[in-house]
Amino acid sequence: MEAEKTEGNEWKHLGEGNQSLVVSHCQRCVVLRFLKSPPNQTKTSQEILHHLQNIVDFGKHVMKQFFGENYVHHGEIIQLPLDFVRQLCLKIQPERPECRCDKDMDTLSGFAMCLPNLTRPQSYRLAEHRPLLCIEIKPKCGFIPFSSHVSQEIKHKVCRYCMHQHLKVANGKWKRPSKYCPLDLFSGNKQRMHFALKSLLQEAQNNLKIFKNGELIYGCKDDQDCVSDWNELARHLKPFFFPSNGLVSGPHCTRTIVKELIQVITMTLLSSTDTCRAGDMKTVPVSQGRSYCEASAFNKELVRNGKHKLESSGLPRGCLLYKTLQAQMLDMLDIEGLYPLYSRVEQYLEEFPEERSTLQIDGPYNEAFYEKLLDLSTEDDGTVAFALTKVQQYRIAMTAKDCSIMIALSPCLQDECSEQRSVVLASKSRFTFSVSVLDLDLKPYESIPHQYKLDGEIVNYYLKNVQAKDDPVMSNLFKENEDCTLVLHKV
Repeated sequence: MEAEKTEGNEWKHLGEGNQSLVVSHCQRCVVLRFLKSPPNQTKTSQEILHHLQNIVDFGKHVMKQFFGENYVHHGEIIQLPLDFVRQLCLKIQPERPECRCDKDMDTLSGFAMCLPNLTRPQSYRLAEHRPLLCIEIKPKCGFIPFSSHVSQEIKHKVCRYCMHQHLKVANGKWKRPSKYCPLDLFSGNKQRMHFALKSLLQEAQNNLKIFKNGELIYGCKDDQDCVSDWNELARHLKPFFFPSNGLVSGPHCTRTIVKELIQVITMTLLSSTDTCRAGDMKTVPVSQGRSYCEASAFNKELVRNGKHKLESSGLPRGCLLYKTLQAQMLDMLDIEGLYPLYSRVEQYLEEFPEERSTLQIDGPYNEAFYEKLLDLSTEDDGTVAFALTKVQQYRIAMTAKDCSIMIALSPCLQDECSEQRSVVLASKSRFTFSVSVLDLDLKPYESIPHQYKLDGEIVNYYLKNVQAKDDPVMSNLFKENEDCTLVLHKV
């Protein structure tokens, strides 16, 4: 949950995250993150502190090594007066979305994480009156599985995101599938990236949000409550992109402004502003994995026009998308190859439960933990050590697949732009900017069985209900399977 402190010392609710309640103090540009838990699973103060310390250590010692100093903001732990925490909780509770009310904010320990407000450029101070624009993107998995453990060939052709869209629509989570494909965004090809970003703007779901001065102006507050009017978005964005232009209204104006936004987002995503220890680590040769998804709307359009090859320019090594993709590709075995290794670790823990802390499954997430992640061998020697390394790498990869990228923009005049500031140019304006990554809590070890089950559900639904409709042979095969009923008659 997010709440912003106004000039009158009041807190105003802005939104809520999956794992925490967040409060931002705009004047100091900080965010306070509180843990939440179901009502029947209250933790002690020491357990809260330990949990928060694990989050900070994981960001500091692990994810910062993969993404770089400027991109990851791990924060610090502080302790607040309990009266303040309880008053804050009472203030914002009525404004919480109903779907988030199944968890309670921790009001007993007083511990919280203090983080920078990533809706503002991070590398320098801004004048308080300067307007702010922030784009939050959840890019999802940017590669096709290359593992030999994959049992269904469709997984080598269609990405997880595109397949999952159809199951989500069938389950009522979304009204229609998005045309966005992560492989287009991660391609480094500007035409494909523009198409991917336009698709996100057309169907934002929970993969895109746009904030103006901290207020959500585009995207979904929760699963169904979406703000997605392009004309309204253009009205908000016009002062940023055309501050003194006569372009006022109409579809041409809207399209022009949206095009400018897409261009600026693309340039910031391809920018390189940091280095990291794992920057040169490659988990797989680029040629080993397919660079496009057969279900991509961009790919289908090319095929309709008689073209059969998608251009993949490749990402600059220093950009955040490249670093994100590297971390994602620590999933070298796919969940199908990983699950037997998880079972090996589980069997070991059943026999020796006291070894769980030694294996660092629940931390500490320190330098030693990070060093073990750099073993990229895929040859199974049958040991628990090998299985554990692959399980931990998979958890890192899943974290990177579900992270969010925050692009903070603020208009600047030409004489204000210096070599110390990152600047991106639009047609009629220029912006100082920063790019950050968040939602980097390590995915739980216990979630692996769920991921294995979900993977099967996604693939089976896609094969039966999507691919089968496009392939008459597959369609007849599924029909024969469904009609194959043995009926016994008395004789």
